[in-house]
Amino acid sequence: MNNLIIPLYSHDNGSFIMIGVFALVIVGLVGAIFLMMGSDKKKKD
Repeated sequence: MNNLIIPLYSHDNGSFIMIGVFALVIVGLVGAIFLMMGSDKKKKD
């Protein structure tokens, strides 16, 4: 029965670093989306 009690998440393999990298990627993607939204101004000739 002890084999059924397996932690679903382990903090051993640098998971805090991986969470930080994931957060930076998400922030970068959101920033890129906002930059593209801001540069959508049409040029008038």
